[in-house]
Amino acid sequence: MEHIAIIGNGIAGITAARHIRKNSSNRITVISGESDYFFSRTALMYVYMGHMKWDHLKPYEDWFWEKNRIELKKAWVETIDFQQQLLHFSSGEKLKYDKLIIASGSVYNKFGWEGEDLKGVQGLVSKQDLIELEENTAQTRKAVIVGGGLIGVEMAEMLRTRKIEVTFLVREAAFWNNILPFPEANMISEHISSHGVDLRHNTELDVIIPDETGRVRAVRTKNGEEIECQLVGLCAGVRPNIDFLRNTELELDRGILVNEYLETNILNVYAIGDCIQHRQPVGRRKSIEAVWYTGRIMGETLAKTLTGTKTAYAPGNWFNSAKFFDIEYQTYGWVMAKPDGNERQFHWRHPSQPIAITIAYDNSSEKFLGINTFGIRMRHEVFDRWLDENRKVAYVLANLDEANFDPEFYRRYENEILNHFKSTLQEA
Repeated sequence: MEHIAIIGNGIAGITAARHIRKNSSNRITVISGESDYFFSRTALMYVYMGHMKWDHLKPYEDWFWEKNRIELKKAWVETIDFQQQLLHFSSGEKLKYDKLIIASGSVYNKFGWEGEDLKGVQGLVSKQDLIELEENTAQTRKAVIVGGGLIGVEMAEMLRTRKIEVTFLVREAAFWNNILPFPEANMISEHISSHGVDLRHNTELDVIIPDETGRVRAVRTKNGEEIECQLVGLCAGVRPNIDFLRNTELELDRGILVNEYLETNILNVYAIGDCIQHRQPVGRRKSIEAVWYTGRIMGETLAKTLTGTKTAYAPGNWFNSAKFFDIEYQTYGWVMAKPDGNERQFHWRHPSQPIAITIAYDNSSEKFLGINTFGIRMRHEVFDRWLDENRKVAYVLANLDEANFDPEFYRRYENEILNHFKSTLQEA
């Protein structure tokens, strides 16, 4: 019986543990210093806003782990002796393994800003970050958030529920315009501003200014403006959590380098989730994807390999979802912020509400490439099938009601969407 050690109790590590247990009797130990039990990281914001309690974030009862013979070790891994196959914890304890899975997740980015380590300056990725946010906002009246990504908009929503004034610094001309086409990004900017957030476009952080006690007092932007604040949220993306692996024989770049089987350069050492970098990304996907569902897929894939069926990572068609305050966002396939090659985009927006769709398609073949939806909840399995079947854009538009969770809404605007598409084609 082999001992499989897993560093990290996020979705990737826990999925691997569960599926290894389903198909083997190996000893499994999951190590994490962050929390006693696996929890839903995407729901952290709801604890802060008072909608949930900490215990509500645990998908499994506490007895689940012992029943399924998954040992939990609350500890921080300080170093790894890959030759001796030995984990060294910060407590001084050690743990021997036969196979090792590194699923250490991600940490928020710092870019060397002056003052980025002051009290009251933080990101929002871990349970410890949320505890720190509670402490930092106890006396906060004004906050500045840096970076126009999904974590930033979550933090803005969280802080506004406490009536904290929020200034949001975004370097793009519209929110998340490096990911979203401009019409969508502009709509999201309008929506964020409508919630009382002072959203500043084309604005970058220069310096974080301390008070006499070493706590943040203000920030200065690159255009020289000084903005008072007692909290700075560093929300300019995340990076793989691999600092504890530097100066070892494990091959690293921006993340832990893995092949299609999630194997590292060291025998019996594997890596999954946010901490990895694919040597050869699948299709148009990025080499690093800090996405919940890809971590889950990697965990399940690696479990097959470790229980006798060697399996390559195959994430399928790209999809993702998020929420911008009360606008639900979904994306399936590829809709680029700036269309490349022969890609063409069709935009439709509701005349008075923040509801919109963007459909991307090949201008020559009219093949459907992808869709973004805002305020319209769609069915994943339908778009997944259409992408696999290489459907044409006209077919997708004619059958959107099949994909829509809200068919009454779609029937009401069906003619408007189709007519807008036809007029778009005629203008080309």
